[in-house]
Amino acid sequence: MNTTQLKKLGVPEICIPQAIQGIQSIAQTGGLRGSQLKEFIRQVIAAPSEHLADPHFGQLARELIAEQEYTPAAPAPYQTWGSDIDVAAHAQMRQSCLVPVSRRGALMPDAHVGYGLPIGGVLACENAVIPYAVGVDIACRMKLSVFDLPPAALEDQFDIFQQALEKGTRFGVGGQHERPQQHPVMDLDWQVSRVTRENKDKAWKQLGTSGSGNHFAEFGVLTLAESAADLGLAAGEYVALLSHSGSRGAGAAVCSTYSAIAQGRLSKRYTEFGRLAWLDLASEAGQEYWAAMNLMGEYAAANHDVIHRLVGKLIGSQKIAGVENHHNFAWKEIHDGRELIVHRKGATPAGLGVLGVIPGSMADPGYVVRGRGNESSLRSASHGAGRAMSRTKAKDTYTWKAVQNDLKKRGITVLSAGADEVPYAYKRIDQVMAQQCDLVEIVARFDPRIVKMCGDGSAAED
Repeated sequence: MNTTQLKKLGVPEICIPQAIQGIQSIAQTGGLRGSQLKEFIRQVIAAPSEHLADPHFGQLARELIAEQEYTPAAPAPYQTWGSDIDVAAHAQMRQSCLVPVSRRGALMPDAHVGYGLPIGGVLACENAVIPYAVGVDIACRMKLSVFDLPPAALEDQFDIFQQALEKGTRFGVGGQHERPQQHPVMDLDWQVSRVTRENKDKAWKQLGTSGSGNHFAEFGVLTLAESAADLGLAAGEYVALLSHSGSRGAGAAVCSTYSAIAQGRLSKRYTEFGRLAWLDLASEAGQEYWAAMNLMGEYAAANHDVIHRLVGKLIGSQKIAGVENHHNFAWKEIHDGRELIVHRKGATPAGLGVLGVIPGSMADPGYVVRGRGNESSLRSASHGAGRAMSRTKAKDTYTWKAVQNDLKKRGITVLSAGADEVPYAYKRIDQVMAQQCDLVEIVARFDPRIVKMCGDGSAAED
């Protein structure tokens, strides 16, 4: 049966590939042929919902339903913070807002191009989750711990702090500790999906590690101009440890697996969305992904717990305060009077009174912030300064040794990093903060002093 005959039967052109697949499938079983097959296809067209379980024409039935339900929707609205966001990031945001399940979006001032949803993009969807709108490094997060040491210790006891960063965590794509670290997260239910089950051992080996790309662990000076009761600190200066890492290889496996499932289920009508493919939360795959994503959230938090525990033990100091937050995650929240799935890819939760951390670069300060609960941004803020230069261009433009010497003169020691992470490849954090003063208020300032990153220049989408 050819394309012309299928069209005469009433098969929409966009559904013809599924009809042909069904015909080929049933032919292999020696089933219906000729006029009987034509009549059966007419029945599928007339009542596709009654044939969803058919082993040969179930996919055709699904495509027919999708075609019947298709109505071109107006793009979801989105608001932008910041004036120097590249056109490619805006193009990705516009495309994201065309996804049928999208309801509203926001673009943060650190936004730049990512996979699917731009990094610094926030997207609220209804009853659906988009794996690549969460991101590859699920639940990547910031964690800051404040210790009972005077800032002068960073210079007076430099060797101790250096060794703590060198020995307290591991960097690199395959970085892991010699012996798996202990944490209650490994006692959680890793059977929630095949992917988490198969990656549990890898996750355990990588627990307490920092990965590659823009991930880091650094000591610095935290300054509070006035006391902050919600942080539990009086005005003054403190030694603090700031780390940036996520769910490592296990999280990447969850993203790639479920995004592939979502893309495989995309109607031909929506193939243009590619990495913006979504999973219905009511579907089995959607429920599995949601459970796996939340497990990766617990794992990423545990990852930071182990890093801070090990590093704190090596400097021989007690933690007296701290703050941490996810980005690259999806939350169920109430907006516009209904429950929506809010994806924050490289964006910080900034609900009213919610504390978070927004870093700058290895040369620029980071900030502890308090959310203002701005609904226009879906209660979100930036997750950093944001790249102003690609990794390739940064490597081609700067010599790492020269940059390292320049930072040394400014009182910043970088133990290791890739040339693609030089501070000049990032936007100025002070400008980014000024562009989102309606989203967060600054509680404290963190100035880096001893920085460690992966030295191989491996890229990681964040």
